[in-house]
Amino acid sequence: MHRYRSVFKDESKLDISYIPYRLPHRNQELRLLKEFFSFILQFPEKMTQRVLITGDVGTGKTVLSQRFGADITREASKRRINLRYVHVNCREYRGSLFLILHHVVSVFHPNFPKRGYSAEELLAILLQVLDEENAYVILTLDEFESLVNREGSEAVYKLTRMQEIRQNEPKRISLICILRNLRVIEKLDASTRSTLQSNIIRLEKYSKQQLIDILNDRVAIAFKPLTVQEETISLIAELAFTEGGNARFGIELLWRAGKYADAEELETVTPECVRKAVSSIIPTLRKDELKFLGFHEKLFLLGIARIFKESQKAYASIAEAEKAYAIVCEEYNVKPHSHTQLWKYLRSFSNYGIVKTEVSNVNAHGRSTLIYLPNVPAEDLEKELTSLLEKRKKRENL
Repeated sequence: MHRYRSVFKDESKLDISYIPYRLPHRNQELRLLKEFFSFILQFPEKMTQRVLITGDVGTGKTVLSQRFGADITREASKRRINLRYVHVNCREYRGSLFLILHHVVSVFHPNFPKRGYSAEELLAILLQVLDEENAYVILTLDEFESLVNREGSEAVYKLTRMQEIRQNEPKRISLICILRNLRVIEKLDASTRSTLQSNIIRLEKYSKQQLIDILNDRVAIAFKPLTVQEETISLIAELAFTEGGNARFGIELLWRAGKYADAEELETVTPECVRKAVSSIIPTLRKDELKFLGFHEKLFLLGIARIFKESQKAYASIAEAEKAYAIVCEEYNVKPHSHTQLWKYLRSFSNYGIVKTEVSNVNAHGRSTLIYLPNVPAEDLEKELTSLLEKRKKRENL
């Protein structure tokens, strides 16, 4: 009997909550974050810190902060410093300072009642608890925009200034605020802004090569050896790059592609698995758009679909596409259009998001243009085009 074998070694390493030990291309920012908080390991009661981490979706803001939190609490434990790292997604708590602070207090007292206190009282209780346990907290407010948009300056002011009125008392709470765009800070009054804007870490979008490095790291710990093709990783990186350098999107695609490989009992994760995975996230095969393509556009696209279906490759050259198109034209007994016209078709496909082009330095003669299917499974595309062309042939034969 055939025995099922998964391509995964440990798919939990692709979960959104997993915190990797290595952060490719974020080491400099991690070192800077540790430098900002180095005082906690020397004289924690003397000062607090406030840091803003900003960057687009998928640039590693959350995982950077969580990796830092795990590292610094481990180091603090070695030095017998009672330090807690608490990561709160403000949107999950509806941007409510009360709910956020209740969660933080619950870290120390799990059954703390939800009613009967104001946010300001909860903050005072939290400071009292920290005093009693001689503890310190690095509170990370992820999706900080939600708190600012709902409660404005007053909530942020309370968080940043409450400790300042405790004269000669140990400093207990430091803040990391994670947000996509610094412009949200402009909604705060000048006094509150001044307490936040001194330390800012900006995360730039990942390049395609950086995304390849990140994906290779995850492949090494999540998949069995030699189960993920190099072209598969390149295609996922390309798709994640077009989504704004979104590493999170790339990692989710990698996981989904692996699940498709398992479902079809494949030994490797192929580019076609990736195309099926992305189409399950973003349904992109709009039949109406294919229907309105010209006859030769459909023939050309059918040739391209067959290349990727039969070869299981991620990329093909223009020459390969033209050759496949010529074969399809022969089947339908028509004369192929010119090279120039096919380029126009490619631009049209790109506008629809069906076929994309990439300039690559693949040979010694200079640049070469490659084409790829970004998010439509080749098998589905071939079926739909064949159906449309067969319907046309039947109408002509009537």
